[in-house]
Amino acid sequence: MNHTWLITGSSSGIGRALVEQLLARGDRVAATLRHPDALSELKARYGERLWAAQLDVNSTVAIRDVVHRAFTELGRIDVVVNSAGYALFGAAEEVSDDQIDQQLRTNLVGSIQVIRACLPFLRAQGGGRVLQVSSEGGQLAYPNFSLYHASKWAIEGFVESVAQEVAPFGIEFTLVEPGPTRTNFGAALVSPPVMAEYEHTPAGDVRRAVASGAFPLTGDPQKMAEAMLEVADAQPAPRRLLLGSGAYARVHTALAERLAALERQREVAMSTEIDSSHL
Repeated sequence: MNHTWLITGSSSGIGRALVEQLLARGDRVAATLRHPDALSELKARYGERLWAAQLDVNSTVAIRDVVHRAFTELGRIDVVVNSAGYALFGAAEEVSDDQIDQQLRTNLVGSIQVIRACLPFLRAQGGGRVLQVSSEGGQLAYPNFSLYHASKWAIEGFVESVAQEVAPFGIEFTLVEPGPTRTNFGAALVSPPVMAEYEHTPAGDVRRAVASGAFPLTGDPQKMAEAMLEVADAQPAPRRLLLGSGAYARVHTALAERLAALERQREVAMSTEIDSSHL
């Protein structure tokens, strides 16, 4: 059965791979991106099955306008994919205030506002799916990516909550968590001026690894898109979809360490309750 999809950030990477695969299999796609001409070849090939609109997710007004037009003109949208975003690459002390605002406006506030704009339409049509692209960096953290991680951990918390709020309306969410992927991600990293004080720290080590190519980008965006197509039909929707063998290993280790640390604090946690004799 063919579906209609709304995909933000569809000009490159996983978003572009999704658009290509969906159109090839016969689905209809509403694709948003900052430069719609980037999809002109696909538009020429697939015609009305590709609905494209310019959108900068930093503008809440534009988000609401584009989402309204997409649902109104296409009638129904079954799956919404939030994939627009970028990464600020620098130690917390190095990045500027404007860069922090831009990181959070794009990855966090932009994603939240796309979801908020879609919810009334999804609720009115009796349900739908939202695939929120997060990252393995929504469950663990690397030095030199502190603001990027802040955006990803935050959007995961938002989704965990809103998914419970709208479950009675048949709206389901999946957090998609890719590991390092062979896209233009590295070239798109936004880097502030480097402080010499961080040269011989874990932040400097990560910088050198990315610059030298030692930071492995093993994820295949086409295979990741295929996995997302499959999960969109899964019943019930899994809350998370982790993509990449390295990501699996690293998140597994991080969660095991957090659980072990939690268990070590059990006695302290239990000791802080109000004494039963005072209830």
